[in-house]
Amino acid sequence: MYLTTEVKKELFKKHGKSEKDTGSSEGQIALFSFRINHLTEHLKAKKKDVNTQRSLINLVGKRKSLLDYLKRNDITRYRAIIKTLDLRK
Repeated sequence: MYLTTEVKKELFKKHGKSEKDTGSSEGQIALFSFRINHLTEHLKAKKKDVNTQRSLINLVGKRKSLLDYLKRNDITRYRAIIKTLDLRK
């Protein structure tokens, strides 16, 4: 599987407050971005996989709503996560 426990811990450690802080917006955005990148690569190889395409659209929507929440409440954290993950906004 592509998303092991070690990968999750590393993502939360790098973008969250600690590796056990799985509820922070930055950690969740980083996790969604990792999953989005993986599904995008999968869809490049298998263009007709409709279920994966639907999952990708749902993940992008969840990440967008978290980014909007972060933008409303703390603009400095929003700008920092956009910069570290190289997201367009």
